[in-house]
Amino acid sequence: EGSASGSGIIVGENDTELLIATNYHVIEDAVSLTVNFIDGTDATATVKGTDPDMDLAVIALSLESLSVETREAITIAKLGNSDDLKIGDAVIAIGNALGYGQSMSGGYISALNREIDMEDGSTGVFIQTDAAINPGNSGGALLNIKGEVIGINSSKIGGNAVEGMGFAIPISAAQPILENLML
Repeated sequence: EGSASGSGIIVGENDTELLIATNYHVIEDAVSLTVNFIDGTDATATVKGTDPDMDLAVIALSLESLSVETREAITIAKLGNSDDLKIGDAVIAIGNALGYGQSMSGGYISALNREIDMEDGSTGVFIQTDAAINPGNSGGALLNIKGEVIGINSSKIGGNAVEGMGFAIPISAAQPILENLML
């Protein structure tokens, strides 16, 4: 057994659960999930839904498990529109790079609709950025300068040999899938 880390984006809540989007490869084969919040507290989560083909997952944790202080320290992310992006737009990648804790890197949109051959032989379409997206950033947010989520970072795409190229799942493609996984 081992442990691994990744990132996530708070995308919603219902009457009893806080819902967090991440990459499927972040939670794949996990025996247990622990979410660490900005205030340093931890909470146990469960898998709510997955879409391995799109490398997306939603995890859930009980709202009752969160203290008042934690609830006040967090917020549901505002989702943007990745269809409106242009090459050269400034972006910010946030996440848990290399498992060191919260970090951010900045860059620009390098390419849109970048087709990448996946391990399973399928082809995915991604946002390419020069913002650093390293292991641990997977599942974290790619933000526009308004602070809106326009992509979900994936360090798995491109592999370790790539330098200066990060990839993210466009939020406009991910959002309908995430909404379905949150049910």
